[in-house]
Amino acid sequence: MYVLVGVIVVAVFVTIVLVLRNVGGAVAKPVTLQFWGVFDNHNAFDKVISDFKIQNPGIDVKYQMFTYEQYEQGFVNALAAGTGPDILMIHNTWLPKHGDKLASMPATGVPDTKNPFTIQNFKDQFVDVAYQDFVYNNQIYGLPLYVDTLGLYYNKDLFNSAGITRPPQTWNEVNTDVQLLTKFDSRGNIIQSGFALGTARNINRSTDILMDMMIQSGVQMTSTDQRSATFGQTINGQRVGEIAVQYYTNFANPRNPDYSWNDSQHYAVDAFTEGTLAMMMGYAHDMQTIRSKAPRLNFAMASMPQASMTDVRNFANYWGVGVAAKSAHPIESWKFVNYLASKEGATVYLNVTNRPSARRDLIDLQRVDPDLGVFAVQALSARSWFQADNVAIETIFADMIDDVNFNRSSIRDAISRAESRVTVLMQH
Repeated sequence: MYVLVGVIVVAVFVTIVLVLRNVGGAVAKPVTLQFWGVFDNHNAFDKVISDFKIQNPGIDVKYQMFTYEQYEQGFVNALAAGTGPDILMIHNTWLPKHGDKLASMPATGVPDTKNPFTIQNFKDQFVDVAYQDFVYNNQIYGLPLYVDTLGLYYNKDLFNSAGITRPPQTWNEVNTDVQLLTKFDSRGNIIQSGFALGTARNINRSTDILMDMMIQSGVQMTSTDQRSATFGQTINGQRVGEIAVQYYTNFANPRNPDYSWNDSQHYAVDAFTEGTLAMMMGYAHDMQTIRSKAPRLNFAMASMPQASMTDVRNFANYWGVGVAAKSAHPIESWKFVNYLASKEGATVYLNVTNRPSARRDLIDLQRVDPDLGVFAVQALSARSWFQADNVAIETIFADMIDDVNFNRSSIRDAISRAESRVTVLMQH
């Protein structure tokens, strides 16, 4: 009898010790999280991961980079097969297309984190466009790594030669400068282009530029219920979508005074680095490409030209990070995502990648940066729109531009056809 009681006492004592050890915070089993991404190599995350592991010794993170061409279909297939990542980079337009593959952040925030992200925290800490892109039905599905926007790259030597003292701030100023900067030979061929605008296939992110012009013009890209495209509809009695397409394609129309570009020109980034193009639109990440191609080129960056300086609207194109719905470790995964997007984690990531911040507190630090300042400030006025399939829509918009330039249809018919095709995507 006494032996039995002794055994019971020992068993109870051991159980209590084990429970107390667990309460004390010991991790019963180490967790390894798989993190998949695109464009950024492991150097972008090495220090963030090591800093996170110091604070969370029971959680390891393994990062794997994919090419852009491999990435989207690769993670879709892997998730379907049950072999996908816990954490994945998501484009800012992907929530309509891939939201069903993502786990929302726990409504109460992530346990045991210094700064859990409630909806209000999200609004306070990140720029507005990130809330629009990564929050749905009051559920957070991703946190932004950065926010990039279209800016103006200009050749300072060509501006100096033309007697232009500063880059254009409005599209009216663009028209004036383009006519001063564009030069033709005796046969009417462009030998120096004022601005790479007007075509679809030889301009970097041409469709983003057109979308930005539409948004600046007040175009409502979709219906409020996100069931149909509406960028061809009349606003206050004006067909603003058509006006934007007309304006954009005018730069590729030889009969227009703003003619400065055509499909026979070198790809815009190449023409710019060759010194035969005065202005091009680009994102912050294009800076490195230009410098690597033309180390001695005398160029600078400026804000995206605007339709109205009192209602500034810039076009966003960026990546965030989310957690896979099928992850076996959603809490640990959100804990890492939370840390990566925090001021501490984001500072490390942005310093390595040289990208403009999505965090308001870091924009204040970046605004004086000679390279990133323009793009950092523009994140505050960045816009995007509900895209059911960003890759398909890019093709649709490029086709619309070509239909106008090659006289395959009128502007009204081209935009109507594009609108119908996007609506079909939205109703699937």
